[in-house]
Amino acid sequence: MSREDKVGMKTVLITGGAGFLGSHLCDRFLKESYKVICMDNLITGSLANISHLEKNPDFKFIKHNVSEHIDLTGDVDLVLHFASPASPIDYLMHPIPTLKVGSLGTHNTLGVAKVKNAKYLLASTSEVYGDPKVNPQPESYYGHVNCVGPRGVYDEAKRFAEAITMAYHKAHGLDTRIVRIFNCYGPRMRKNDGRVIPNFITQALKNEPITVYGKGDQTRSLCFVTDLIEGIFRLSQSDIHGPVNIGNPHELKIIGLAKLIIALTKSKSKIIYNPLPIDDPKLRQPDISRARKLLNWSPKVDLEKGLKETIDWFKGG
Repeated sequence: MSREDKVGMKTVLITGGAGFLGSHLCDRFLKESYKVICMDNLITGSLANISHLEKNPDFKFIKHNVSEHIDLTGDVDLVLHFASPASPIDYLMHPIPTLKVGSLGTHNTLGVAKVKNAKYLLASTSEVYGDPKVNPQPESYYGHVNCVGPRGVYDEAKRFAEAITMAYHKAHGLDTRIVRIFNCYGPRMRKNDGRVIPNFITQALKNEPITVYGKGDQTRSLCFVTDLIEGIFRLSQSDIHGPVNIGNPHELKIIGLAKLIIALTKSKSKIIYNPLPIDDPKLRQPDISRARKLLNWSPKVDLEKGLKETIDWFKGG
C-alpha cells in the first residue's frame, strides 16, 4: 500500500493490546488495514505477544496505565477497551487495579472516544452473570453476583463499566458497543494464567496431577480465539449498542474437559479433586441468539481442533 493509500486509513486504539485477546485484536485490525495503537501497562500483558508487530509501520505500542489520564495526539476512529486482569489468579492478586481499570480506565477511554468522536467497544464478560440461576444466559438476564465476595472486584468492575458505557451512549450520544465474552482459549494464553485450559494443559504436559475443583460437575463453554475475534470484529463494525454475548454455546463439564486434555496430550496425569473456590460459577453457557441474528456470527472451530492447536502452542512456548 502506497503512502497516498494510507492517508484514509482508520486508526484504532486497543487498550490491553499486549494481552491474550488484545494482541490477537491488534493482528486482526492490522489485517483489516487499520493503524493500530496498542496501549498496555504490562501487568498481565507481554511484549512477546506483539513482538512480531514492532516493525510494522502501522503499529504503535504505548506503555501506559489507562486508569491514569490518556493523552493522544492525532485522529482515533475506534476505541477497544480490553485492559483488565481477566483470570481469577490475576484479579485476586491485583484487586484494586482491577476495580480501577474497570471504573477509571473505562471513564478515561470513553473520554478519549468522546474527544476524538470515535466509536467505542467495551470488553465485558460473562462474569456479569455471576453464578447464574438461568441457563443458558441471555443478555436480558440481570445476573446473580456477590458484590463483596473475592470475585466481586472483577464482576462489579465490569458491571460498572457496562453502566458507564451506556450512560455515555445515552447522555453524550457516544457510538458504543458492549461485548460479553465467555470462556475463550487459544495460543498466547499464559501458562500461569490460572484459568482452566492453561492449568490443565500445563499439568498434562508435565504429567502432573490435573487439579479439578469440586466434583468437576461445573460447566464451561469454550470458544476458540479466532472465533471470538471474528465476533468482536463484526460487533465493532455494527451499530448494536446493547450488550452482545460472544462465546461457544457448547457446554461441557470440567471433568470431561480434563479427561479430553489428558487424552489429547497422551498424558500420564491423574485427576485430583480440590475444594470448590468461593462463588465459582456452577454453570456457564451463552445464549448467542442475538449474535447469530444481528451479526450473522456463530463459532466454527470445534473443541478438539482448538485444543490441539492450543496444546501445540504450549509445547512450543
